[in-house]
Amino acid sequence: MGLAATRPKPKRPDEPKDVERPDRIILERLQKDDKVSLGDLAKKTGLASSSVHYRIKRLEEEGIIKGYHAIVDPVKLGYDILAVSFIRSRYDPKSYERLSKALPKIPGIWAVYFLMGDTDYVVLIRAKNRADLNRIVYELISMKDIERSDTRIVIERLKEDIAVPMD
Repeated sequence: MGLAATRPKPKRPDEPKDVERPDRIILERLQKDDKVSLGDLAKKTGLASSSVHYRIKRLEEEGIIKGYHAIVDPVKLGYDILAVSFIRSRYDPKSYERLSKALPKIPGIWAVYFLMGDTDYVVLIRAKNRADLNRIVYELISMKDIERSDTRIVIERLKEDIAVPMD
């Protein structure tokens, strides 16, 4: 009889918002270009610039718009290696808590996703070179809560888009 891993109850995502068509147009445009003018958004939506401004502020307050960020090309800054690590954690009730805190703190780890199934985590890694990748992978496999790690190097990025579709 195995020891059941206790995981905290997952945070319940906010209920999906019913987003009106003008808001969808605004969101779609801002995702493509966060420097688009209120005037251009007003023309696209058929609303006054003041209404567009109000809607953007409301979308920000509701947390639908989480922020505005520059999209930086990691390769141009020397991060030539993108790797994906599939991690299986040890079967211990506290492993989830420890790994969920420790993994995001490792320099070079770009994203951490908790999964259901045979693999517990998917970790996206950005590294400057093979030695940097080796350092990150060694840090992963040295963690007592990690049972197994399978790291793969991405050869070619075919699509990378964080935009949310506005259907």
